Amino acid sequence: MTERKRPHTEEFIETLATNAPRYGVSLSDEEFNHFQEYFEHLTAWNARYHLVAPCPPREFAVRHVLESLTALPFLSSGATIVDVGSGAGLPIIPCLIARPDVTAVLVEASPKKTIFLREALRRVERQTNARVVAERFESIPPPAADVVTCRALERFTEWLPTLVKWAANVKTLLLFGGLTLGERIESLSLPHQAILLPDSEGRFLYVIEHANDGAEARSSERTSTVGH
Repeated sequence: MTERKRPHTEEFIETLATNAPRYGVSLSDEEFNHFQEYFEHLTAWNARYHLVAPCPPREFAVRHVLESLTALPFLSSGATIVDVGSGAGLPIIPCLIARPDVTAVLVEASPKKTIFLREALRRVERQTNARVVAERFESIPPPAADVVTCRALERFTEWLPTLVKWAANVKTLLLFGGLTLGERIESLSLPHQAILLPDSEGRFLYVIEHANDGAEARSSERTSTVGH
């Protein structure tokens, strides 16, 4: 890990290292360095762009980074991902750091936030693994991907039916949210599992599995849709 870290960065890295095993995560020194770059880049931009609510480095390490990494067991080797409402890059940038084999499209409607995302990808050396699309998700064609992730979509419960319909040909949806999102998922009768996040009483990873009938078609379209 990088030497001579600033105090807030040191607290972030120490928390990440201490708590990673409880989240089933093992990180290399190179990955710790990338997480440090990401944290410092986001901290520098946050005051201007309001990417995440202000919080101590310890909370950012656990609530934002490690909770994002709970998606990893659901990402197959070489998976293609579409991240909707990327904002601060959560959960997708932590996943890209920990899993350089996956590729992603980051869909973000805010032009200012897309500037941040492109620079963040460059800082963590994942710019060849991912591209950023400055559009609302519903205004672009449905994705040819293995997984759709979403953590901070504005008015999430209101937009959930549109998101599910838009991603109808994607096998797995990984959605982060609270009990209200879970109730909305239940109301739509979507088969799912709700995974309570460590050290949380009301934050969940909701895993929605669609039928995989379109897998072959997605595979043939993937090159033109993801990673270019």
